[in-house]
Amino acid sequence: MTDASDPTLRAAPLPEDDATAFDRALRPQMLDDFVGQAEARANLRVFIQSARQRGEAMDHTLFHGPPGLGKTTLAQIMARELGVNFRMTSGPVLARAGDLAAILTNLEARDVLFIDEIHRLNPAVEEVLYPALEDFELDLVIGEGPAARTVRIELQPFTLVGATTRMGLLTTPLRDRFGIPTRLQFYTEDELFTIVERNARKLGAPADEGGAREIARRARGTPRIAGRLLRRVVDFAVVDGDGRVTQELADAALTRLGVDHLGLDGADRRYLSLMAEHYGGGPVGIETLSAALSESRDALEEVIEPYLLQQGLIQRTPRGRMLAVRAWRHLGLDAPKSDRDLFD
Repeated sequence: MTDASDPTLRAAPLPEDDATAFDRALRPQMLDDFVGQAEARANLRVFIQSARQRGEAMDHTLFHGPPGLGKTTLAQIMARELGVNFRMTSGPVLARAGDLAAILTNLEARDVLFIDEIHRLNPAVEEVLYPALEDFELDLVIGEGPAARTVRIELQPFTLVGATTRMGLLTTPLRDRFGIPTRLQFYTEDELFTIVERNARKLGAPADEGGAREIARRARGTPRIAGRLLRRVVDFAVVDGDGRVTQELADAALTRLGVDHLGLDGADRRYLSLMAEHYGGGPVGIETLSAALSESRDALEEVIEPYLLQQGLIQRTPRGRMLAVRAWRHLGLDAPKSDRDLFD
């Protein structure tokens, strides 16, 4: 075969390979580098150190909380600190018990298996997981009908790390098998400021204090959103500025991107404006809002409403959603007088 062989067989790096490595570089690699979640970090440090000193697999761990707070990153850090292999999959991918069995039988001693969106596991797969978690054994049924028989497979001791954004959807038997349940909280502005400042240096566009704090303030308490906004602001800094992220540049860039000073984007403001202008601030039923905004009910309840509720902009009542006083102020409108106010 000549040197002018098929280019797809060459070991030349692809652009997406560089992007993946770049993303990985922005993630903290060790527990000491991880910013925020002080209580969870302190506890994990103890459990990791104990497992290493005893030479045993760490107890099964469950991370739960809103998306983008670092559940996957913490699982990767756990494996790195324990000095073991890291295997990753997700609940919807494990459609059959055989898929899970294949993964579990390939694990080495004390390895970390990370299952994202674990609340979406198939019930049949979940049943196979129970003996694997407790006894490190797999009980599988092979064949069908009269020829069916059960087979028991011994597994190496391993650590399962589950991650879920919907703790309430986990079945009680599965939830009870996790020895270390850990809730991740939203980040403070100071913690996000530290993350943004550090990542800006890694991106080659250093941010001054005002610029980093402007991004942190609008990041909705979430490092994933902070990283996404930072990348877009860096684009503006490179093209429209001198490569530095200043407060003026960050403010102008985020305004052009439609992110206001509270971190609300266009979808959030459409939601609030619709309630204010068309329904007098509510109460409005979720199905009505869903139809009016052409969004699914799940999208409203899981994507848009959590942050608005957290910021005190809306309230859920038995009769439907209502705008809070802070939302009227944010929209620059006067809140309508209630019936009680009319008689004061």
